Amino acid sequence: MQARIHVTSVFVDDQAKALEFYTGKLGFVPKEDVPVGDYRWLTVVGAGEPDGVQLLLEPDQHPAAKAYKQALLADGIPVASFAVDDVEAAHRELEAAGVAFTQPPTPMGPVITAVLDDTCGNLIQLVSRPAE
Repeated sequence: MQARIHVTSVFVDDQAKALEFYTGKLGFVPKEDVPVGDYRWLTVVGAGEPDGVQLLLEPDQHPAAKAYKQALLADGIPVASFAVDDVEAAHRELEAAGVAFTQPPTPMGPVITAVLDDTCGNLIQLVSRPAE
């Protein structure tokens, strides 16, 4: 057996706001949008990767999810890491679009990372390998 990642979650405080941020700012595209009670099974995928790993914008309504998010945020720990071609270019573009960063582009061994606030209670790390 060889397992693969199919869906992974990011807990969000507002699904509509999260969808707008993840599609409008980060360039993901909607994949699934199914009503489930008061919420939605709401996923996005990378542009050009319609069959890629889905990111579930999961409501943070469970008390453990809220505590988890608050603890990570307080300690400055990103909940997810997304690859981009060029972190420095992405940082300039996103900052110009009003996205707040808690860490500017910073060399970290073989990669460059930056950390942004997703407006839904999470820090997200962007990562790229510098051109050689």
